[in-house]
Amino acid sequence: MTDKHGAGSPEGARKATGGEPASATGERGRFSSRRKLEAVLRVLRGESLDAVSREIGVTASSFASWRDDFLVGGQANLKSRPADARDDELARLRGKVDELTMDNELLLARCHRLEGHLPLAVKRSRR
Repeated sequence: MTDKHGAGSPEGARKATGGEPASATGERGRFSSRRKLEAVLRVLRGESLDAVSREIGVTASSFASWRDDFLVGGQANLKSRPADARDDELARLRGKVDELTMDNELLLARCHRLEGHLPLAVKRSRR
C-alpha cells in the first residue's frame, strides 16, 4: 500500500507490525526533550534502536545521535564536582608552590655547599 510518504517509509513498517502510524497520533515533527528522553530510555532498557526509531518516525542515525548526546550529558553530570574558573587558578597556584619549593631546596643545597655543611648561625657561648 502506497501512502503520501511512499511505500518504503516508516509508515508502512508500522502498519506491518501492527503499530499506529505516527501521523495518526500526531507524533510527526519536532520532538520535545521529554519525548526524546522516553525513547532513549526505552533503548537503554533493552528495546531495539531500529524498532523504536521506526515507531516514533525518525531515522536510526538521528535517534543514535539523541542517545549519544544523552550519554555524554549523563557522564558530565556524574563528575564529582563540576569544573569552574577556580580550577585554573588552583592549577596555577599549585605550579607556583612547586616552583618555590624547588627554588628553596636549591638555595638550601647551595648554602650547605658554601658553608661546608656548617649550620648557618654559629651559637655563641654565654659568659
